[in-house]
Amino acid sequence: MKRYDITALGELLIDFTENGLSEQGNILLEANPGGAPCNVLAMLSGLGKKTAFIGKVGNDFFGKHLKMVLEELGICTCNLLLDEKYHTTLAFVHNHPDGDRDFIFYRDPGADMKLCAHEVQEELIVQSRIFHFGSLSLTHPGVREATKKALQIAKENSCLISFDPNLREPLWDRLDEARKQIAFGLSQCDILKISDNELQWFTDRLDLDEGVSFLQDIYRIKLILLSMGKNGSRAYYGGMKAEVKTFPLKNTIDTTGAGDTFCACALNYILEHNLENLSYEDLLSMLTFANAAASLITTRKGALRVMPKKEEIEYLLTKNIEE
Repeated sequence: MKRYDITALGELLIDFTENGLSEQGNILLEANPGGAPCNVLAMLSGLGKKTAFIGKVGNDFFGKHLKMVLEELGICTCNLLLDEKYHTTLAFVHNHPDGDRDFIFYRDPGADMKLCAHEVQEELIVQSRIFHFGSLSLTHPGVREATKKALQIAKENSCLISFDPNLREPLWDRLDEARKQIAFGLSQCDILKISDNELQWFTDRLDLDEGVSFLQDIYRIKLILLSMGKNGSRAYYGGMKAEVKTFPLKNTIDTTGAGDTFCACALNYILEHNLENLSYEDLLSMLTFANAAASLITTRKGALRVMPKKEEIEYLLTKNIEE
């Protein structure tokens, strides 16, 4: 028996999201805790799983606040370091009416980039069933080596490896380097969560099935989870393809964290049912629950601190069946 269900490594930051206008007509911003790996952990912690985070923030107001938030959510912070020299990474998110988003990052450098290999606590990963990471911890040499060390430990100790590319183009000096590092991530994982636009960008194939087939032929990934925004999601596993529609809600205001929520719910299903011998019905159940959760998070600003409860998700599913 391992102590943790999942440990994630990567970025923990502040997402500044628009929250109306002041009396003077100026944009008001809300400082929401964020970072894709921790969004995943927050959702899983809320579902009763034991979670831990490996990363670095600044020893500043925002960094201390983020550490406190993780602890409030039940996420282990024993390997969350506070850097004395570099500040916590900041992201400014602009939501368009059609649901698309623009990001501006203040990360040149940010504390999350400064995590070093020797700072990774080996025992934390040894005691985990799943190790989860994304591509933002592959953008720069120091944190890249920390990620590779963590992956080596995870593989040596029979952890399942989960990867979400979560491509943020402004954070890469060159997109060919992004492609190279994401290819490395794909070569390491047992479970891949990828969005439709990321799949099309990486594979140069517009047809999503062709893109997934391309990845499967090269990387032999056991489970590929494809998020398609308002078009729902798909799961590819053992020669099967399952697809489930989304749950459109009228009060959608912010898509930040929807993919992370979806990913977390899928990982929760794997933790409860294992990755071996999944049936087509398993895939449908997994996607249905994950889609419902992802729809709910879009009705809230931010993600990490406002993840939907299991009861809310089940209520939405029941309501959808009745209608």
